[in-house]
Parts: sequence; structure tokens; C-alpha cells
Amino acid sequence: MRTRNVNLHYGDFHALKHVNLDIPEHEVTALIGPSGCGKSTFLRCLNRMNDLIEGCRVEGEILLDGIDVYRDLDPALLRCRVGMVFHMVFQHPNPFPMSVYDNVAYGPRAHGIRKRADLDRIVEQSLRDAAVWDELKDRLDANGLGLSGGQAQRLCIARALAITPDVLLMDEATSALDPLSTAKVEQLVAELKDRYTIVMVTHNMLQATRVAQKTAFFLMGEMVEAGPTLQIFEDPTKTPRTRGRKTTCRGASDRARHSFRHVSTTSTAVARRTETGFHKLVSQEPRVRPLLRLCICKQDRSKGPAG
Repeated sequence: MRTRNVNLHYGDFHALKHVNLDIPEHEVTALIGPSGCGKSTFLRCLNRMNDLIEGCRVEGEILLDGIDVYRDLDPALLRCRVGMVFHMVFQHPNPFPMSVYDNVAYGPRAHGIRKRADLDRIVEQSLRDAAVWDELKDRLDANGLGLSGGQAQRLCIARALAITPDVLLMDEATSALDPLSTAKVEQLVAELKDRYTIVMVTHNMLQATRVAQKTAFFLMGEMVEAGPTLQIFEDPTKTPRTRGRKTTCRGASDRARHSFRHVSTTSTAVARRTETGFHKLVSQEPRVRPLLRLCICKQDRSKGPAG
């Protein structure tokens, strides 16, 4: 998949400016940058989800196997080939308010598959591909809204895989997940890239280095630079930048990248210190437990009698 001179306008607002990006097949491409820089907007262009927004206008070319998706491809067929996993509200996974089975079967049914045996096969295979079958095989009738965050996100991935797309788009797929669930999703992404082309938006720079082979950096609606992930983070001077950019914007790009790397490094250091402190507390647990009981008793006495 590739884009050529893509511009997007919301009314008079120029949201994306001259974006040119080649998306390698069977690799993970990460889109990074500060909030509001156009990452998710660009991602939605790839399967024409922006068509649903009133006043949105897209210019340029977006090619899927050489076919212009805005001129020569039906939107329904495009969204069958380019699936998406995204967040609706408050950066949480968004399973449909129906059973686990119906969540995964929703896409195939919409494309005309009605036989129960075919749907059973698709549902099981999709849940297996999303590494959540063993956890949900006995809960297929359970409401998808009742799942944990990690299970709900992998259910959403299974729902996207059920229509066998060529490209999988992931918008902040782990932003609301705990570290263990995040690790499971990242491992899943690493396995899926052998069969799918994956484009993901992330604010986690460490995640980009862990799972992406290519990274594109967005700033103020422009794609400043793109290249191999390790090169972007370790030696960005060798990464070709967008032609014709002004020196001030290149300086802003460097400052933004430095800020991102600083935040990621600081977050990692804080997490490690927190984890070290926790383990130290646990190792001292026999001495800590009496203190905890004393604090609880004092708190209960301070509240006075119930009622």
C-alpha cells in the first residue's frame, strides 16, 4: 500500500499536508507523533473511514495493489480488504454489545455468509488467530462488553480478522491495557505480520521499537520523516526527510522526537523504580503486615460506629 501527495481538509482546516508513504507488505509500520498531528486521520484515510465525516475532503492518491482506493474501489470492498481496530470513547476497546460469537461473526454475516458451519469455522479460526480462543471458547455466548480489557481488545482484533483482510489498521490498540495484556497484543502483532500488513498508531515509543519494522513521524499534519524504526530512533540524521521542509519545522521535529524519547525513557525509569519498590515491599511483607493491620484498625476507629 502507498500514498502519494495526500491532503485532507475538514472544511477550511488543512489536517493532512502532502503525505507520501510506502507501507511495506507483511511488515508493521508505526505512526508516531504528538496528539493532534494527523496520525489517526491518516490511518482512517487508508480505508476511507473519513468518508463518514461531513465536510471531509481528501486529495491525492492512496493505492492498494496499484488500485486507487478513492477512484477505482468500492468502499465496502476496500473495508473488507483493509480492516481496522480502533477506539471509540476514552481510549477503551469497543466490542459490540452482543455475544462473543456474534461479535466475530458480524463481518462475515454482513458479507453474505449464513451457514452455521461456516460461521463456526470462521469464529474459531479468528479467535485462534487473535490468541484468545482458549480463554473464550467456553464463553462464546457471553456479552463482549463483560470481558477484561485485554480480552476485549483481542476480540476486536478477531472481529477484524474474520473478514480476512490484506491490511490491518490499529489505532492505539494497547493504550488502555495493563502491561501483561499489552505484551500479549504486541506478541500477537508480531505473529500476524507474517500474514498481514499492519499499520499502527502508537504514543508508546518503546512499543514502536519493539514491534515495528518501519516508523513514520508526523508533526502538525505533515509526515516529517519515515524509515527503518531503529534508524529513526538511533540515527535519524540518515533518514530522508520530506523535501522542501523549512529549517524551523525540522528543528521542531528534532525537539518533538527528543521529547518523545525523553518521556518514554522517563516512564520506563519510573516503572522500574515502582516495580523495585513493590518487590522490596513484598520481600518485607512479614514486617509490613502488622503495620497495615494497625492502619486499618485506626481507620475503622476514626470512622466511628456504623450508621
